[in-house]
Amino acid sequence: MPDSKESEEDRLIARYFRPLATDPGAFGLQDDAAILTPPPGCDLVLTTDGVIAGVHFFPGDPPDHIGRKALRMNLSDLAAKGARPAGFLMSIALPGTIEESWLSAFTAGVADDAQHYACPLLGGDTDRTPGPLSVSIAAFGTVPHGKMVRRSTAHAGDCVVVSGTIGDAALGMRLRGGAPDAERWRLEPRLRAHLEQRYLLPQPRNALAQAVLEYASAAMDVSDGLAGDLAKLCRASAVATNIDATRVPLSDAAHAAVAADPGLIEIALTGGDDYEILLTIAPEKLTAFSRAAKRAGVAVSEIGRLVEGEGVRFVRDGKTLSFARPSYSHF
Repeated sequence: MPDSKESEEDRLIARYFRPLATDPGAFGLQDDAAILTPPPGCDLVLTTDGVIAGVHFFPGDPPDHIGRKALRMNLSDLAAKGARPAGFLMSIALPGTIEESWLSAFTAGVADDAQHYACPLLGGDTDRTPGPLSVSIAAFGTVPHGKMVRRSTAHAGDCVVVSGTIGDAALGMRLRGGAPDAERWRLEPRLRAHLEQRYLLPQPRNALAQAVLEYASAAMDVSDGLAGDLAKLCRASAVATNIDATRVPLSDAAHAAVAADPGLIEIALTGGDDYEILLTIAPEKLTAFSRAAKRAGVAVSEIGRLVEGEGVRFVRDGKTLSFARPSYSHF
């Protein structure tokens, strides 16, 4: 018989979250804290990010995708620092309307990714909330001592490189939200599905982390839009760049949408949720990095060079692009 003193929270933790806590340092989620010991000669890399219903995802999104997205956002940060995942803490605030079938699917998604990326749950908190559902994750990774790749260490002359494709998630969010102008894009079903899926489920580039660690002079993940995040990196490193927007890698779906409505290039370049890696590399290291990326199965594209000065300028067809909102921001 179950312990009569066991609370509903204890039961939920034991049933849904304890199976995710596979690391011995988590103590089966039966203590107030966990222990994480980095390998000898390594630093711990810490990052945190969260999602809120109605802000980062639609309330009707699949629960397993919501769980995966919350974890993958943090894994993306670790990848951009060249870090190997080591574990995570998760706090979740559940409205009273959430059913256990939802929680079961949510934790199943998190469990699959925790196993796939070798990033076990170490602890967290479970609460009820009168407000929207929210999930907050703090993730930990390891890098050799003193080797974490920062955003403030780029140099004039470095190549500017991005992984994957840019803008899919921002366009997919507009589709998922039923944007009235989306009919003008005239996307066939497979292209529409690609954009929506890229919004629902980011693909963190953890397979590229070792190459980032070995070759990048600076790096960060693209979460608030390429234009804004590149500007952040350039400010931190006190450099500038001019980017030919036609060199920014777009998927077939994004190309089709922009061809139908050229104004969408702004959304592609400034919208959030790409979760690709933006990095700078000395020119003499670019070939070796590209080979390493190919071995890792991650496409990468050089989109420009850094120069002395300040500011980021995107040019398309000889004209400087002006953005109403250069970067996604909550404020």
